[in-house]
Amino acid sequence: MDINKKIAEELNIKVWQVEAVVQLIDEGCTIPFIARYRKEQHGTLDDEQLRKLDERLTYLRNLEERKETVLAGIEEQGKLTEELKAQILAAETQVLLEDLYRPYRPKRRTRATIAKEKGLEGLANLILLQMTETPLAEEAEAYVDEEKGVASTAEAIQGAMDILAETIADEADYRIAIRRTTMQKGVLFSTAKNPEEKSVYENYYDFESAVSKLSGYQVLAINRGEKEKILSVKIEAPEEEILRYLKKKVVTRENPHTEECLVDTIEDSYKRLIAPAIEREIRNELTERAEDGAIHVFGKNLEQLLMQPPIAGKVVLGWDPAFRTGCKLAVVDETGKVLDTIVVYPTQPQNKVAQTKQIVKGLIDKYNISLISVGNGTASRESELVIVDMLKEINKPIQYIIVNEAGASVYSASKLATEEFPNFDVGQRSAVSIARRLQDPLAELVKIEPKSIGVGQYQHDMNQKKLDEALGNVVEDCVNNVGVDLNTASASLLGYVSGISKAIAKNIVSYREEHGRFTSRRELLKVAKLGPKAYEQCAGFMRIADGKNPLDATSVHPESYEAAAKLLKKLGYEAEDIRGGLTGLSLVLKDRGKMAEELGIGEITLSDIIKELEKPGRDPRDEMPKPILRSDVLEMKDLTEGMILKGTVRNVIDFGAFVDIGVHQDGLVHISKLTDKKFVKHPLDVVSVGDVVEVKVLSVDLQKQRIQLSMIL
Repeated sequence: MDINKKIAEELNIKVWQVEAVVQLIDEGCTIPFIARYRKEQHGTLDDEQLRKLDERLTYLRNLEERKETVLAGIEEQGKLTEELKAQILAAETQVLLEDLYRPYRPKRRTRATIAKEKGLEGLANLILLQMTETPLAEEAEAYVDEEKGVASTAEAIQGAMDILAETIADEADYRIAIRRTTMQKGVLFSTAKNPEEKSVYENYYDFESAVSKLSGYQVLAINRGEKEKILSVKIEAPEEEILRYLKKKVVTRENPHTEECLVDTIEDSYKRLIAPAIEREIRNELTERAEDGAIHVFGKNLEQLLMQPPIAGKVVLGWDPAFRTGCKLAVVDETGKVLDTIVVYPTQPQNKVAQTKQIVKGLIDKYNISLISVGNGTASRESELVIVDMLKEINKPIQYIIVNEAGASVYSASKLATEEFPNFDVGQRSAVSIARRLQDPLAELVKIEPKSIGVGQYQHDMNQKKLDEALGNVVEDCVNNVGVDLNTASASLLGYVSGISKAIAKNIVSYREEHGRFTSRRELLKVAKLGPKAYEQCAGFMRIADGKNPLDATSVHPESYEAAAKLLKKLGYEAEDIRGGLTGLSLVLKDRGKMAEELGIGEITLSDIIKELEKPGRDPRDEMPKPILRSDVLEMKDLTEGMILKGTVRNVIDFGAFVDIGVHQDGLVHISKLTDKKFVKHPLDVVSVGDVVEVKVLSVDLQKQRIQLSMIL
């Protein structure tokens, strides 16, 4: 198979683009580096296209490797024909390859292998040829052999039928056709093992759906219900149609001596061998597809969350709410440095509201706090009421925000948090995390395992390796899109920079602690284990504010410094002029093609340099919607039907989006209520995590704590 050509067709791009990217990947370049600094070579493919290309390249290379193993295995048995070899080499999926290999794969002892050991293969071939003019019982007499364990003609015929059943089941073309028919016309049923038992799976207690119409979230929910032994699941295929197909394929002659035997064999082969295997394969395929869809949604949600704009320049009070053990508070300054921590007890059972207000007012005055970040966990509602009441008593413009604290407890109990704050307890660390994730969501959230951040569905039921890899890629792309401050970034953040391993990230931090601030990107080459290749991959994503070279604060790669310096000189600027940004530079430069030629770089690279010189160290997060800061509170009982509110999208799933409207319980906008302007295939086509949206309250169920919302106003 021509892998490059195949990928180009699948991704609808040019073969030369694939060839260029494959070469770069094989040279050890990372996807963020290729996306940003090798645009000339691949024609400006974006991160997503490059990730898909990389994924397909790995899959198809593994497929080619597997083909070699399969061919060698069949060759060893002396059964490799030219026709079979051509089929194997042409196989485009692992499933098809395994179908072709099935008849030759070493098997455990089956009814068919036992029958072959008894010497019944000749009789099986005789039946399959359908040319005998003698009744089968007479033909079978020649195979009766007490020593081999064949005591009667009936036993001989049964053994021959077992061999044929397995032969039919192993035929690749039959399996492909049956799998396709079952996928197109099969029906999945799920029923409750105990219909009286209450559970979250009640929608699936008496459920049926065409296999072809199942949604990803339904597949994952049914799988989980089955795993928890609440649901029984089965797929019913169009059995009669499949048996007719097999009969047409296998019974090729009219022969009264063999026809009945073959029809019985076909039925046995399908019911005993083919159907259960095909059902397993289809369930696996449905699960894989559902997982891929869920991982895609999870990745998009995670990207939006990580790319939320930082709230810079504010002293923040992080508030980790709780009942019995008290609310943990942490004050962090504009740079995220912890100034103070304390525990207050405004909630049950202590109810020390007055004392809490006094303590918090004291902290606000002492540290000039202008923003309170409250975690949305247990006792968040009660804490919020105390905060709002207190804000009314203060003569200062202080606002608060409820932040999603998913993963804060995971982080605060982690080895990383223990290293960062050895003298803090779990609650104090959690409060610091809640404050910092408002100041710089990306820098704080990279410390948490991506799947613990809580913007997905069914993450614990998925292929964990695939999920971790996909989410890791999302974090890597976000970190490199934003860039990192080399002098303040944590090892967790540095570990996601292109070309930097976790070990090198720690070495960078150690070097910083030992030698002080980095004053130039070149200094990175002095860091242990950071060689020229890693430097090439990472340098452009590292930023140094107020360094020796103003270009070190931009995303211009050191390999383009010479060209950038020449460009500045030609346009009459000094390097120092970059620091404030050269607004309007793109208007001054008319003929880019000519200038690129003079500088000895590509036109795309020149455009990127100009863009960066106009606004050095631009932060792509600035273009994202800002979080809603609040100074008053709503309760669920305050909501009335028809009320219009502003909210923040917290999670996007297959059937809708959950929106935080400031009442502690997120409301659901069903997919049908997202817009009336177009057909919505998936909610992600309309909304993303972090979007600020206007919604109308459709209904409020206080008992079930459910809010139904609509974005169609």
